[in-house]
Order: sequence, then structure tokens, then C-alpha cells
Amino acid sequence: MNTEIQVTDKSIETHMVNDIDANSYLESTLECEKINDINVNLGHDGDESIIGNVFSTPHDAYTFYNQYAFLHGFGIRIHWAFKNKTTNEPYRKMYVCNKQGFKRLKANSSGVAKKQRRNLRTGCQAMLRISKGKDGIWFTDMFNDTHNHELSVTPTKVMKHRSHGKLHRSLACKSLMLELGQSGLKPSQIKKVVNAMKTPQDLDVTSKQCVDILSEQRRQYKGKEFYGLIKHFQDKALVDDNQYFVVDLFEDGSPRNIFWADGRSRDAYTKFGDVVVFDVTYMTNKFKMPFSPFVGVNHHGQTILFGGALLENEKEETFCWLFEHFLKCMFNKHPSAMITDQDKAIGNAIKKVFPNTRHRYCAWHIKKHELEHLRPLVAHYSDFKESYRRWVKSDTVEEFETEWEVMRGKYNLENCCWIIDMYNQRKHWVKAYLKDVFFAGMTTSGRSESIHSFFDGFVNSKTMLNEFVVQYDKAVESRRAVEEDEDFKTMNSKPILSSVHPIEAKAGECYTKKIFDIFKKEWIEATQNLTHETLSKCTEEIKYRVGQVDIDKAHWRFVSYRFTNQVDVRCSCAKFETYGILCKHSLYVIKKRNVQTLPDHYILPRWTLDARFRLGSHSVGMHEINTKKEVSALTLWYVRANCNKAIEHAKDSPSKIKKFNNLVIKFLEDEIIQKKPNGPQNVPQDSCVGISQLDMMPHISIRDPVFLTNTKGRPKNANRIKSSLELAKKKRTCSHCKGLGHYATGCPSRKAEEALQEKQ
Repeated sequence: MNTEIQVTDKSIETHMVNDIDANSYLESTLECEKINDINVNLGHDGDESIIGNVFSTPHDAYTFYNQYAFLHGFGIRIHWAFKNKTTNEPYRKMYVCNKQGFKRLKANSSGVAKKQRRNLRTGCQAMLRISKGKDGIWFTDMFNDTHNHELSVTPTKVMKHRSHGKLHRSLACKSLMLELGQSGLKPSQIKKVVNAMKTPQDLDVTSKQCVDILSEQRRQYKGKEFYGLIKHFQDKALVDDNQYFVVDLFEDGSPRNIFWADGRSRDAYTKFGDVVVFDVTYMTNKFKMPFSPFVGVNHHGQTILFGGALLENEKEETFCWLFEHFLKCMFNKHPSAMITDQDKAIGNAIKKVFPNTRHRYCAWHIKKHELEHLRPLVAHYSDFKESYRRWVKSDTVEEFETEWEVMRGKYNLENCCWIIDMYNQRKHWVKAYLKDVFFAGMTTSGRSESIHSFFDGFVNSKTMLNEFVVQYDKAVESRRAVEEDEDFKTMNSKPILSSVHPIEAKAGECYTKKIFDIFKKEWIEATQNLTHETLSKCTEEIKYRVGQVDIDKAHWRFVSYRFTNQVDVRCSCAKFETYGILCKHSLYVIKKRNVQTLPDHYILPRWTLDARFRLGSHSVGMHEINTKKEVSALTLWYVRANCNKAIEHAKDSPSKIKKFNNLVIKFLEDEIIQKKPNGPQNVPQDSCVGISQLDMMPHISIRDPVFLTNTKGRPKNANRIKSSLELAKKKRTCSHCKGLGHYATGCPSRKAEEALQEKQ
């Protein structure tokens, strides 16, 4: 950008000022010089110096009169335009003071006047009229400078008139606002950015002006949001061969349910799809269609997305449709565990579609419900809270059942329907029943909060459908950038070891940076703070009780070490079974048994750099889930990727590409010879099935949803559902008497004390 500006003594040239180019920010610094030029041109003769002025276009006349109004303390607006009846071209225009005339009071059909904004008009007669001559030049033929109202004195007040606050209406400013809005910024944030970039001579942009600009852009897509969503996924399919997209339509062409996943998300599922978090507690679009993301955790312990869905409702059949397409998208590979809200419809759908998947309730919701339902018991029994905590944290199933019998008899829990219901569903949330299930170390409440922040700043309850999918991609890309940063940090650095033991050294070589930090913490505890006692010993197994010296032995863990061909150690804390990382108790026993290296079967590939995303390659092997009768979609996807990779390697060499082509032709010829006409065969499942059902239904019309989705109390903002305890209005507390319902300023006891002191 050329930053050199030369100021000449030429009289001001009138140009259209509604739109500015990139240099307009610099040109605004010459405002003072322009004002001086206007003073020279206008002089002090008033009407005589203005009547007869000529202009090339009406825009020049508007600019001239607007600058004149700025000097004299008022604003203007366009009033009338007279057009030729034959050619329909304007031949006369009038610009008036913004207080000209009187505002008409409109009435509705019932005749009752509507509430309107304050009236700014006073019937002012100030105006400038221009007419078009035969030569095509516009000239001033009428001018009135008489005002019946006070004029603004200071420039800061004059700039607040609409005709002078033109920055937000400029092309450059509009483009900037729209670009920032598409990046996910709120109007209040856009306002701060624009105001930080403007010159001191320009009036500050307001949040309302930002909202108006964004609304104007969104109105262009009114009634076309669903079409924009379809178009977005079809365009992505051109650059992402492995994108999956499916939509379920009503008879009128409006969307019922939508599900999508891009190629990288599908690749991530093959590595990290052992545990999935599914949630429907977000309202992120103006049609109130619940957004339902499928979420997992990657090799750095970060939140990743496997796919997203917009649903019509939260009924069992809707979830069944979604889970079936999710399974189809993910190569019929079932997750080993699934974490969801405590919803009956979701639970029934999981049983039908994922019968072998362990279902766990989100601890975040359970803790909130505990505060709500157990409050009467806590208030009535002083020791109930401790008993309940001990019951929930039972280390074994037997201990859990024993504690339950004690609690049920002691606190008469038959009258508490919620706790009885939770006991009946204990296999879905009690830790003792879930010790054999891998959850990738998810503390479900923390992971739910991570989902919360995943789309923070990108979507809200007013986001349009076509905007939502774009913002979804941006949110995913921002998280993938963080993942790549962690990959680089792990590859570009070496871990700091706390010892010289080869077990820690091997862990530092294999694990990612974040996972090694977790392992290192366990290793330090194992080597410095733990001790043991031997419980039993035989030729096949030796059992220990391991714990810290300063902790009661009742809290020590039981560790068994088996004498087999490979190291076999198991701990009652079940950290490795649920997290995939050896606990400090197991590490203590391994070190005590003089094991010199960390066994390979205790290093999960999902926690290593081998699980990172590599462009153009996939970690799926031919051994994956093939059956005797058909080839899985996962293997087809793998073969297709290898073919694409081979073409990329050979495309620059005519000999190599010819060699590859001959191999393909020979294979096809052999298949034609060996093929037998045994009738129609099963068509293998394509990995991109459902990329767009509209392609298969070219004659169907699509439209936006007519009615808002009726869901079970979903929030207006993209926030998690709050319990009734959270929604309860906080009562006022007096700091003087500690009473409820009032503050210290209105405390009756305080007033009585003050009155008594005055009498004394």
C-alpha cells in the first residue's frame, strides 16, 4: 500500500463518499484540509455562492451538501427524485436537512397507533435542489439555508448525524465486518476490532451497526439456508473423497435429520474410536435443531470430533437413524464404550444399534442431579453425605452392594425414587461396575466441559444452517491446528527423565508429550513414595498390597504379579484397564521384580505418535473386520487410499505410471476371465454412500424447516442444560443479620438498632 500522500492547493473535487477503497483510511487524515477548501469554495455569501454550482453526478452534489452540512452543524438525507415519464431517468433531485418535514404516525389494522421511536423532525425548510441540464450536467437551481432548530456546535456532535457517520456504510468496512463475522466474532467483538483500526477523524462504529450489516448479509440467504448447507457439503466432496454426508427429508423437502463426517474424522475414528462421547444438549442454530456431536480423545488427550448431526427431535427412532448412519460411516466398527446423558431414548437406541457397546452415563449430569435430589436427605441426616460418598466410591461390586443394604435400611431410601432408580441403573455409572471398560481416562464431566468449549465463539442460537456448517469446519480446523502443534512439540523435543531407569526411558521414547507427563507422575510416585507388603506367594502368582507409608492401609491397592511368558501385572485401581497407562502401584511392582523395560503390550498405540494424522496415508490394515463373504468398507477405503498414493508417486514418471496402469489392466483382464455369471452379486458398501441423497433424487425440491424444532427444554444459547437447582433464583442475603430476602441496606434489625442508638 502506498503510504505517501501529497497535498495540493487544488480546490476540492466532489466524489461519491458512500464507498471507500483501502486508502480511504489514510485519506481521512486530510479531512481538515478538505474542510478548509470547502470554506474557501463556499465563502460567506450563502445562497449566491451555492446556486449555480455544477456537478458531474448527483453523488457529487450529495457529497458537497453533506460536507457543507458538516461545517454548519446538521445532517442531510435524500428527499425526492423526479423522473422523466418516458425514459424513467431522473432529471431533478432534492437533498434536505434531516429534520425536514414531520413523521407520519402509522396505525395498524385495528386503528391503534404503534409504539415508535422518538420523533426527530421539526419541519425544517433547509434544502438543496439540483436539476439536469440539456448538456447532461447537474447544477444547483434552488437552495435554502434556513433552519428552525438548533444546530450542533462541536464536530464530535455533528459526526453523530447519520449522513456523517459513513464509515460503517463504506465498502471496505462492510467487507471487514462480514469477514470478521464469518470468522465467528460477535458484533461487540467486531466493533472493537473496527474501532481499533479506524482513524481518529471517523466516528466509532456501534454494535447495532455491526448487527445491521450482518443481518443485511444474512437476509440474502433467507429461505435458502438448507440449500446453502447442501451446497457446502457437495463442494467439500469435490476435494475430500472420503467425506460422508446424509440427510433425511420430510415430504415437503425440509430437513428432518442431517449427519456428516469428513475424511480426517473418519480416519481418526479408526485410531481413537474405542470410546465415544455423544451429547445433544446444545442449541446452535435458529431452527432449534439440537446439535449432536460424536466426540473422542486423541493421542494427546485432546478433544476431537468424529462427526456431527442436526436432529429433528430426541426420540428413540431419531437416535436409531443417527446411530445406524454413524456406524455405516465408520465402516461398521462399533465403539467399545459410549458416554451419554442419562436419557432413556438414547439408551434404548444404543442397545439396538450398538448391542456390544458398554454404555456409561455422564458423571457431570449425575452430580448435578445429586445436588437436586439428595438435598432433603442431606438436611435430615448429618452423616448421609459421607455414607453416600463412600457407597459411590466403593472399590468392588461386593463392597458396593453391602454399602447399599446398609444405606437402604438406615436412611429409609424406599421413599427416594431417584436413588432407587439410580441403583437399578448402577451398571451404567458406578465405577466398580466399569473397571473392565476402557474410557481413555475420560473424567466424563471434564470431557463434557471440553465439548462445551469446542464451539465457543463459533456458533450460537441464531446461527443460520448454511453458516453453521462453515463455522463447524472452522472450529474443527482450529482444534486440528492445536493437535498438529502438539505433534510438533513431541517430535521436536526430548523428554526430561526423573531417573536413569530404562522403563522410564522407553516410555519417553514411545508416548506423546502429554501422555508421558502423566506416566512420569506415576513413575515418580512409584519410585519415591510407595511401599508394600506381601499377601501371598505361589509358583504362578504373587500378590502385594501397595500404598504410601503415611496413608491408612485400608486405602492401599491390591496388585497381582503372574509368572507367565510375558509380564502380567494387575492392580485393583484398574488404571490401565480404564486409562491405558500403568498406575504407580503396577510400576512399583514391575520395578521390584527387576523388569528392565516397559513391556510392549502395556504401551497402547493410541497414546503414541504413530497414531498421528499423516496426509495421504491411513493406519487401516487389510486385517480389519473382513468377513468370508464380503469385504468391509474399511478395507475398500484403505485400498482406494493406496491407489491414490501410488498415482501420486508415479505421476511424474511416464515409465512408472505406465507400469502401474499395466498392473491395473492385467488385474481387470484376469477378473473378466475368472468372473462367472451367477446372477447379481452384492454391491460392496462404498465409504462415501450418502454423500448426497439429493443426487439420487434430482426432482425433489428442498426447503428450509417451516416450524421450529420442539425439544425438551433446550437452552437458547449453546450451553449445557442446567438443573433446577442451578436455575433456581438466588435469594438475597443480608450481611448484617445473615437473613434471607433482603440486603443490609433494608435490614429491619439494623434499622431498629440505629433508631435505638439515636435515642440514646
